[in-house]
Amino acid sequence: MAYLELNVLNNSQTPMAMGIDLGTTFSLAAVMRDGRPVILHPEGGSGSVPSVIHFPEHGPPAVGRAARDQALADPTHTVFSVKRYMGRGLADCEADRERLPYRVTETEHGVAQVDIRGKSYTPQELSALILMRVHDLGCRALGGDDVRRAVITVPAYFDDAQRQATRDAARLAGLELLRIINEPTAASLAYGLDQREDGIVAVYDLGGGTFDISILSIEDGVFRVLATAGDTRLGGDDFDALLVDLARRELAAELDEQALRDPAFLQGARLAAERCKRELSIHPQAELHISIPSSGVQWRRTVSRAEFDAWSAPLIERTLHCCAKALADAKLDAKAIDEVVLVGGSTRSPLVRSEVAKYFGRLPHTELNPDEVVALGAAIQGHILVGGTRDILLLDVTPLSLGVETMGGAISVLVPRNSTVPCSVTEGFTTYADNQTGIEFHVLQGERELAQDCRSLARFTLKGIPPMPAGMARVAVRFHLDADGVLTVKAREESTGATAEIEVQPTHGLTDAEVETMLRDSYAHAQEDFDKRRLADLRTELGVMLQATEKNLAVARAELDPESWAELETALEAARGAAESSDVLATQALRDGLERASTPLAALLMDSVAKSALRDRTLDEV
Repeated sequence: MAYLELNVLNNSQTPMAMGIDLGTTFSLAAVMRDGRPVILHPEGGSGSVPSVIHFPEHGPPAVGRAARDQALADPTHTVFSVKRYMGRGLADCEADRERLPYRVTETEHGVAQVDIRGKSYTPQELSALILMRVHDLGCRALGGDDVRRAVITVPAYFDDAQRQATRDAARLAGLELLRIINEPTAASLAYGLDQREDGIVAVYDLGGGTFDISILSIEDGVFRVLATAGDTRLGGDDFDALLVDLARRELAAELDEQALRDPAFLQGARLAAERCKRELSIHPQAELHISIPSSGVQWRRTVSRAEFDAWSAPLIERTLHCCAKALADAKLDAKAIDEVVLVGGSTRSPLVRSEVAKYFGRLPHTELNPDEVVALGAAIQGHILVGGTRDILLLDVTPLSLGVETMGGAISVLVPRNSTVPCSVTEGFTTYADNQTGIEFHVLQGERELAQDCRSLARFTLKGIPPMPAGMARVAVRFHLDADGVLTVKAREESTGATAEIEVQPTHGLTDAEVETMLRDSYAHAQEDFDKRRLADLRTELGVMLQATEKNLAVARAELDPESWAELETALEAARGAAESSDVLATQALRDGLERASTPLAALLMDSVAKSALRDRTLDEV
């Protein structure tokens, strides 16, 4: 049957949507104009908005350049690098806190928050202020048009909590969020790589606070992310910290520890380090100059590019380890890559560019401004989502496996890491005990075999299961990851239709150490985890077998011959002590022994059922 596409309003313009790069250091917006993406900026001004917020004693907070100008004068009330705290708890921020001039605490739910002038702000609220400023400048550049629809980009390695936090920030800013897309994918769109007939692209994204590497396959306009890896705690801030630490070391003889921790010194050192780093991307040497009039600090030090490169090398090496991991997950080697794209202001470093070129064996794309490329790609995706004509499809992946805890403490993975999203997966489960009327589901994220080694995301309970013997209930559990990578879990009992559903909203996200540890440990502890998983499953099987056998002990005692009864008693006694055993082979032997010993009882019970079914029936009825 043919379908006709009706375009009744064929003279109407495509609605507009902003593409917003919510960055650690800078944020900016773009839209599609005359068939190409352009950065939005008021006439005579810059489109990039420093991701900085200043809270004055009186009046509303200042955002952007006006806030950054107050960083030295009022450091304790000027907030920066908010993106690093999105979807995180206080423990996740511990490594950064000593370098922060402002105070970070946590809510009663374990979410990081910033305390300013007697009030607490979550990273979502602070990010919303940045989004509102970016949106306001963008609308001014559009002549006053109020464009509320937006596509916002996030690092590919942002987990579920961090994506949820980004969605919350957009909602607080009053934006209609059309889609969250990964920054590397947006960069590929901006370079027009979707116009390739086919190819494999590596996107190396080193921003202000995060690093991502994504391996994409492009075929006939379909973007498929084959694998992603990254470090959510590695970016330009860490390169700045190298220079801040240099200043602190060399000033240690002149200043005491209290002065070195003074908020004004920390803010001044950070800004000086950022300026010096930028200069070193252009010149062979630069001056690191810290001037704090209030503290009487006047310090200068010439830094050569060779020195800075030597200090930076371990950080760049960490990014290349991530590249190796992504290629391994995609089952490719560096020679298979057709194009390499550099994204993020930190990729201006000559050492980054040369090391990436050396690793992949080809010169990377650097034609576009690395600070703008992500926003440009987001604008293209926004244009497509509101009815634009560009014919592409984005297929991203989830960075970590998702599953539920099963009886015995094991994890049943429903969505393996690097699965394409959006996706839906359904798996069947059942009850463990007789007359069980509810099941608690524990949703987990991670790469290990046992629940205790994975990250807990949420818990919810399915109630209303009719009382029935263990193993008889049929419960379908469905995991759905939407295009933004946000997880919804639904459980349904088949006989009654009873359902329970939860949109997973964990209190905070994963640190880079946790993500790296999850993946590394999944390899290092593979055999150990397999044994633990097997042990947990064997104990569960034994529990079910014990329950079923002990329910029919009276029949066994009365009907079995003495030898079979004695064997069953011995096997039962041994199986009851299985919970104390940590030996997989011994537990397997106990399970097999109980199965053998209970076989005569199973035959008796089957015979009894058959006789009952045939009683008082004629041959013709059978």
